[in-house]
Amino acid sequence: MPATEKNIIIITSDGERFPVERKVAEKSILIKNMLKNLLPDEGEEDDDDDEDPDSDADEPIEVPTQNVRSAVMKNILEWCEHYKEIQFPDDEQDDESKKSAPIDPWDKNFLNVDQEMLYEIILAANYLNIKPLLNASCKVVAEMIRSKSPEEIRKTFNIVNDFTPEEEAAIKRENEWAEDR
Repeated sequence: MPATEKNIIIITSDGERFPVERKVAEKSILIKNMLKNLLPDEGEEDDDDDEDPDSDADEPIEVPTQNVRSAVMKNILEWCEHYKEIQFPDDEQDDESKKSAPIDPWDKNFLNVDQEMLYEIILAANYLNIKPLLNASCKVVAEMIRSKSPEEIRKTFNIVNDFTPEEEAAIKRENEWAEDR
């Protein structure tokens, strides 16, 4: 069986199993690197003549993801499935245009979830090394913060203000240079 047809099962921290295509799984650089070590690349055949070639052909490759819950993985895999045919460029270059580019409308709609799920998607995208999803989800958070006062941000993210009025005044004085004028 060619490597691309090999069954891949992603196992979440709560034990749920997600069978996926290799193309979908490899949107995660973490999983792609795991699979690279376990499976030959597309078009390569296993040259191991010592074993029966059909002996483990039907055995699925199980990939544990101990830091991702099943509810979050379901969302991550939906995103990966949507982009499975898209080849993202290497993110090694730190291109300023990517940072200022607007969020793709599909991503914006996809990431229209409650804050807890958005936070978990960010953590999972970081853990699984899915930079385009991480970037899009961080842009959504940035939009939630843009043009808001500290009080509005605290309210949006349920952050308790633990500064005394004196401490807050001192911080404002120290950071006056950063204020929009």
